Order: sequence, then C-alpha cells, then structure tokens
Amino acid sequence: MSHVQLDIATLDDLPQIVAIYNSTIAGRMVTADLEPVSVDSRLPWFHAHNAERRPLWVVREQGAVIAWISLSDFYGRPAYNGTAEVSIYLAESCRGRGMGSRLLQQVLDIAPQYGVENLLGFVFGHNLPSLALFQRHGFAQWAHFPCVAVLDGVHRDLIIFGKALA
Repeated sequence: MSHVQLDIATLDDLPQIVAIYNSTIAGRMVTADLEPVSVDSRLPWFHAHNAERRPLWVVREQGAVIAWISLSDFYGRPAYNGTAEVSIYLAESCRGRGMGSRLLQQVLDIAPQYGVENLLGFVFGHNLPSLALFQRHGFAQWAHFPCVAVLDGVHRDLIIFGKALA
C-alpha cells in the first residue's frame, strides 16, 4: 500500500479543510453537525492541534487539499494524554479509492511518535464504510452508545473503536 504525503496543515489550509468537512454533513454518515460550519468557528479546533503532539495533516493534489487526518485529545484530562482520537475526512473525489485506508495506516505507524498509546475512532453505527475501515486496521469495538444522536429525526448509535499501539 503506497504512502501519501502528509503535510502539517497551515491556517491557509483551513478553508479547504472546512469545505471537505462541510461536504460530509448532508450525507448524515460522518459528522453530528447538521448545518455547515464556518471557517471562523473552526479556528479554536484548528489551534488545538500542534505538530509536536496532536497534528492536523493534509494531503494535497496539485496544490489543493483533498484529504485531512488529525489526532485530537481524548477527554481533556492529563491521565488520558496517551489516548488520542483520529479523524479522517476525504474530498468527494477521493472517497472509495482506498485513501482513507492509506491515511489511517500511516497514522497508525507514526502515532507512537506523538505519545499515542491508544487510538480511538468515533463512528456512527450506520456508517458501514467507516466501520469496515477501522475493523480492517485491527480496531475493536470498545464502546457502543445506542441512540445518542438524532439525525433528521432518526436516532443513531455511536460506536467507539479502539486500538492499543503500545
């Protein structure tokens, strides 16, 4: 499986990162946001990432951001510093082509360099492609929260996948 070039995201990338994120909202499969978010509203999230500990990476193709993947703090307390949540978002043009799998494998390979001992993925129970992605990469279901989200009047489950890296 070929690697892709991961670059640390810059503030100039944020509009494209937000556009990719917003492109997933209507499908009601990936995010619990129900309306598009603004670039300004994502500034605190962007600044919560840092290249030393919790990176936000982008993948570029011909200068445009086509995917992003990030490590985020889990639960925000020091005892959980060895656990991170991984998020993967792909532009519509690269979905279904194995890009998510390549990105997840790369982050699995390098996550220990960022102090990550446990990696988590938060996935809606009806998001079959993402459920399969995490299972293919050796993640196990660590938690199941039934009916915790409501998307267009439909109650949805949240599955938390986990994988110990250390």
